[in-house]
Amino acid sequence: MSLRLGDTAPDFTAETTDGTINFHDWLGDQWGVLMSHPADFTPVCTTEIGATSKLKDEFDKRNAKAIVVSVDSVEDHKAWARDIEETQGCGLNLPLIGDTDRKVSELYDMIHPNEGDTSTVRSVFVIDPNKKIRMTLTYPKSAGRNFNEILRVIDSLQLTDNYKVTTPANWEDGDDVIVSPALSNEEAEKLFPAGWNELKPYLRMTKQPNK
Repeated sequence: MSLRLGDTAPDFTAETTDGTINFHDWLGDQWGVLMSHPADFTPVCTTEIGATSKLKDEFDKRNAKAIVVSVDSVEDHKAWARDIEETQGCGLNLPLIGDTDRKVSELYDMIHPNEGDTSTVRSVFVIDPNKKIRMTLTYPKSAGRNFNEILRVIDSLQLTDNYKVTTPANWEDGDDVIVSPALSNEEAEKLFPAGWNELKPYLRMTKQPNK
């Protein structure tokens, strides 16, 4: 199944370290970050789960929460959680989905046969409160994810959903943004009374409107 931006995130029911969940019910009215990791008791994954747990407050600020899936069992996840806390200095505070039947992994196309085995690659799906997929990333098994980038994209999505702007390359929260090219100057004047810097008619830079 090939999932694209704007598609409804497939729903599922699964066992997790926090009990049985229905994915859409679990998301509620929040943003969700669904990630896969190749296997428990592996080095890169251990650092990633630790990093995600440490960012709980940052996810909370964005009305977002994370959930992780692998083809290992819930029992393995719970045993592995002790290693995560010991080595990463933060206890597990997000649900890990047990997916031994690969139902969720296959639903989200997280198993890539050319990777040489039946474990997942490092997939990321950012899902909005309407259950729409808004961002996807796929990392190779050898490279740990950049979680600052995941938070940055959520910031951009939440900003551009509410204001007639887009965000430029390497944008971070608080930086200048781009006035939507769909707006005429007359329309833009009403929305951005402080003005903008017109580099080209299609490239008008302005202060971030919610700062």
